[in-house]
Amino acid sequence: MEKTTSADGTTIAYDAWGDGPAVVIVGGAFNDRNTWAELAQALADRGLRGVSYDRRGRGDSGDTPPYALEREFEDLRAVVDAVSPGAPVFAHGVSSGGALLLRAVEAGAPVARVSVLEPPYRIEGAPPPPETYLATLQSYVDRDDRSGLVEYFQTQVIGLPAEMVASFRTTPMWPSLEALAPTLVYDGHAMGGDDQSLPTDVLGRIGIPLLGVTSEGTAVPWMSRTVEVVADAVPDGRWARLPGGFHEIPPAVLAPVLADFYRG
Repeated sequence: MEKTTSADGTTIAYDAWGDGPAVVIVGGAFNDRNTWAELAQALADRGLRGVSYDRRGRGDSGDTPPYALEREFEDLRAVVDAVSPGAPVFAHGVSSGGALLLRAVEAGAPVARVSVLEPPYRIEGAPPPPETYLATLQSYVDRDDRSGLVEYFQTQVIGLPAEMVASFRTTPMWPSLEALAPTLVYDGHAMGGDDQSLPTDVLGRIGIPLLGVTSEGTAVPWMSRTVEVVADAVPDGRWARLPGGFHEIPPAVLAPVLADFYRG
């Protein structure tokens, strides 16, 4: 583990593998830097420097209040400056982490090429987001009801059956979900708040090449189409559908495709 310091003094922890051009991975909901270690290592095997970091409030990173999405842009820039001083990097964002990355790129993050996996914008055919979404998330945080927040997100946002979520409570993963739960508010901001529709204005101003990737195993039709819509909205966008499970592509499958794209 290595650490850097963001503009507001927050400590940001990251891991890096390899010695080539850097690829920074931005995780989504319930992700910390360990979630994407295997992908970072697979990118290192392709001659790149794979970097996975703890977004603020997660893992070994700090979390200085008050929160604003711009602080996460600064966190990303701090990691970029640490792993590739003075030079742009490549970057890959996963789910709501992809939405965060796209907003950071539009705001000027030093990224040369960007890829995203299934940012879950509520495109045509998607169910609407829950009403008063951000306020509801924040209310759980204010009450320090982490267990209730995990259950709310899993059932009302992801759409898992309540009995399935209840069965998770006795598994080893539940405490880790509770530990990350307060940062779901941050993912909500990255997705656009209560309005999670496609940010066409943001995407239209992205001036670098973009690759959207989606999994053959993402059987939810609207979610599997999000990268097509994103790629269409970015001036230099393209997309690919790859073998994988629901909302995930194995690193051994994904890394070669990303590496080829980053190298142009």
